[in-house]
Amino acid sequence: MLSVENNELLTRVGPGTPMGTLMRHYWQPVCAVDELLRSPFRTKEVKVLGEELGVYRDRRGHLGVVDKYCTHRRASLAYGVVEHDGIRCQYHGWKFDASGRCVEQPFEDTTHPEDNFRDKCGIRAYKAEELGGLIFVYMGPEPAPLLPHWGPLMWDNTVRDIAIAHLPCSWLQCQENSLDTTHVEHLHGYAGRYFKQILAGEEPDFQRSHRVHTMIGFDAFKYGIVKRRVVEGQDESHPQWQLGHPILFPNILWVGSTLQFRVPADDTHTLHISLYTWRAAPGKAAPQQEVVPSRIVPLIDAQGQFTDLDITFNQDYMCWVTQGDIAKRHLEKLGESDRGIILFRKMLLEQVNLVCAGQEPTMNIFRDPVENDSLDFPVIPNEGGEWGGAPRGGNFTYHPQETGYSRDADKIEAVMATWKDMVDELRKRGL
Repeated sequence: MLSVENNELLTRVGPGTPMGTLMRHYWQPVCAVDELLRSPFRTKEVKVLGEELGVYRDRRGHLGVVDKYCTHRRASLAYGVVEHDGIRCQYHGWKFDASGRCVEQPFEDTTHPEDNFRDKCGIRAYKAEELGGLIFVYMGPEPAPLLPHWGPLMWDNTVRDIAIAHLPCSWLQCQENSLDTTHVEHLHGYAGRYFKQILAGEEPDFQRSHRVHTMIGFDAFKYGIVKRRVVEGQDESHPQWQLGHPILFPNILWVGSTLQFRVPADDTHTLHISLYTWRAAPGKAAPQQEVVPSRIVPLIDAQGQFTDLDITFNQDYMCWVTQGDIAKRHLEKLGESDRGIILFRKMLLEQVNLVCAGQEPTMNIFRDPVENDSLDFPVIPNEGGEWGGAPRGGNFTYHPQETGYSRDADKIEAVMATWKDMVDELRKRGL
């Protein structure tokens, strides 16, 4: 059985590795629908769990996800010809359907049709589904579980936005950050103020954060871990303690109305996808979105330094990446504030040991449609509760949480404005 001492091994996600085997039991988002729509080739290259894949939408509108490389001479199918019912390699015309079956080999079919050579030349292919503006891929054993219907993926009467960051570090240090409650006080409070003043050309005042933690808590529950906090000026009646907000096993953070997916690209790279969702106030209508916009988040400026450190998520990205491509956990000295990280590692090890024993994970594998359509508050605690998706702090101006700006900013502010006559109620609820 694997233990905490193996935790560098736990970051290895390639085929056949313990962590890779576990992660293949879960649907992973690999790109935005918007990225396929903006591609002139109707394709998108992705790397997930150590595998290079090509995502495409055929002329019927059906999704396909196949090995990036043609089985003939290894040309990239990211530049393949997307046809009515499959993708054809641009190099020599071999054609593959969405199941990975090679269905045509023009020269071989002409010269030796009796050989049926194409039957020996299939390609890896995976199931794909579209939800919430994202394309999800399942790479694990059959039968595939249901794609989880987490609340923000399913809510209607909303406006959404997607930010994608390519991080040169292991997914695990990204996800462990979500169990690190007190970093909010220091990284986003004290250091965040420092960064903002430095970048504005001001002398820093070294003022401490007003969000000084007095109590933190972590509770394992059916779908992951709920983290709770009390800061100065609050007590245990505050929603951040009463409701908290959850990490969803194995690699999702749900905070307010935002889902953050920490998708392992390979051992030392993470595809980080933030799905932001704003809901209209009760009885009001959100503007219509034809497609959820997406953008790539830049990390480094022209001088090779981390950019926009006055923005919340950019601060996180800097800390995750600067831990190294794989953090040296054997050199850590964990303290009382790290109880959530310890709990998560134990949960991860428990599920990895199950799959190493040939069993299915016991967390977040959904096969019952009724349960899958109930993955929302109050079943899953979160600090927004049934008001998740409302603007926070009585602020109705769009401020991106990471570098970049949504092309639907006007629609975001329009849906935020539907809450303006409910400011007092929002504040009463701690939003």
